Amino acid sequence: MDKWTLVCHSDHGDGGIVSVIQADNNRFNLRNIETTGKTNLQPDWLPRFLGVNANNQAIILNPETLTTECQAQIAADVFPAYAYRDDANQRMWFMNDGDKNGIDHLHCDNASTVTVVKREDSAQALKTLCVGRGHHVPVFLKNRIAYVSNLLDGTIVVIDNDENSEQFLNIIHSIDLTETDKEKNGTTTAPNNAFPHGMVYSSVTDRVYNLNNGYGTIVVINPETHIIEDRIALDGCSNLLLSPCGKFLIGKGADRKSNNEHVLGKLCVVDIEKQTVVTDLQLQDVYPSVYRFSADGKKLYVTTAATGKGAQKDNLIFDTLYVYDTTQLPNLPLLKSIKVGVADCGRRPIAFTSDGSHVFNPNPSDGSMSIIDGKSDEIIEVIDLQVKTKNELNFSFWLDGIYGA
Repeated sequence: MDKWTLVCHSDHGDGGIVSVIQADNNRFNLRNIETTGKTNLQPDWLPRFLGVNANNQAIILNPETLTTECQAQIAADVFPAYAYRDDANQRMWFMNDGDKNGIDHLHCDNASTVTVVKREDSAQALKTLCVGRGHHVPVFLKNRIAYVSNLLDGTIVVIDNDENSEQFLNIIHSIDLTETDKEKNGTTTAPNNAFPHGMVYSSVTDRVYNLNNGYGTIVVINPETHIIEDRIALDGCSNLLLSPCGKFLIGKGADRKSNNEHVLGKLCVVDIEKQTVVTDLQLQDVYPSVYRFSADGKKLYVTTAATGKGAQKDNLIFDTLYVYDTTQLPNLPLLKSIKVGVADCGRRPIAFTSDGSHVFNPNPSDGSMSIIDGKSDEIIEVIDLQVKTKNELNFSFWLDGIYGA
């Protein structure tokens, strides 16, 4: 892809900056959208940054009125809501995890929210739903429903995603993830300690797979009946990814308890048919932060970031991007370790051009972006973003041509 536009938001602690990198035949141009003073609103009332339009203006959502506006300047404290693309319906689902108790005080009494926006020039906000407490992960299914997990409740809500339905964007069912035998106090219903995080749908099996971090299990759900049909043991992982072939689940996690001097990262491969872990890679001194497959599905990219403390932190590797060969699944041989910049923070995202020509690895602590050739995995360019952060950097996937996490 000779021409592309990459957009990211960097939180530097006292505000944020939106950076726009544009490429034309491997000539790169950086422009930061100008910021004004803070709004000083409470978190749930902060304007939401949705993305950048074709005219390089920021698309901003007012969460109270659900109106959008395209702006040449943005407030320093806009909130870069984490988003998932529903490509089949040209919609974006923006997540709000709420406060430390998982509550969005603008919209809900005891839950946080998902806001659904049409991915078009007008950026029409369709609805904000109170779905449950805490962090959310959605998955979009072929029968025009969506599942959204709620970390602090231990539930999954089922949402009608058919715009021709009378129940469009309403919750039509709830799945309780409680496993009483894993609850110390004998809890039998939600809220529980399932802590769901990581959910995928496989068209090969026509089943949803949801990782319950708190229990160390993957639940297998029939999306026609919303019934949990089976459970697969997967301990020590904090997220779940589906292989492009639809036959394997890839988990990632980190053990900070077994060794006081070393973080023990891990990548696990679960064979869906066998319903068991068939590959378990141990990665000493590596905290696998974000992972995604290349456009052709032949490689898995794993970013590194910071975790742990004391000797664990001192020994940690957080300046490397790992590339694994997925053509040999369920085996995951390492193809390459790419030396990039530093991410002395808890999360380092990754992005790709949709044709696989470029890979984007941010280096938040260095205030830079490594642009990598998608074929050779060699660094083409390192762009100075003009802002360093130990907090959060997020990509925007509003525009076509870029995907990632």
